[in-house]
Amino acid sequence: MRLLIQRVVQAQVMIEEECVGKIGKGLLILVGVGHTDTPEIADWMVNKLAGLRIFEDANGLTNLSLADVGGAVLMVSQFTLYADAQKGRRPSFINAAQPNHALPLFDKMVTDLRQLGFTVATGRFGTPMQVSLTNDGPFTIWLEKERTT
Repeated sequence: MRLLIQRVVQAQVMIEEECVGKIGKGLLILVGVGHTDTPEIADWMVNKLAGLRIFEDANGLTNLSLADVGGAVLMVSQFTLYADAQKGRRPSFINAAQPNHALPLFDKMVTDLRQLGFTVATGRFGTPMQVSLTNDGPFTIWLEKERTT
């Protein structure tokens, strides 16, 4: 599983000129699911996200978590995080999970974050979307966890 995490002042996702998800301060998380990803990997990602200290404290140090700042999450599925453009000029997406595998893992992460008390907005899986954001910092992290066995 691959996450592109951006600390934001605000973010939103539009579908056909309709805003379907919007947050203020928090995290915009683009989620790529690989075909070998498991519920255990999704659990690891949720636990990592819940405790990740990437917000600044009063001294300007990144000591605060999403919960500490009362931040929200905008999660957007993005299979293109598994693009492989090493050969040729057209990216291959062979390592991205098919929707019947990816959607349940994406939904699990959304549900689990909500159960932890976070406000979570989303786009619509498998739908063309326009995402806009104001990156705070800018601060962007790549988080990846692959199945090891």
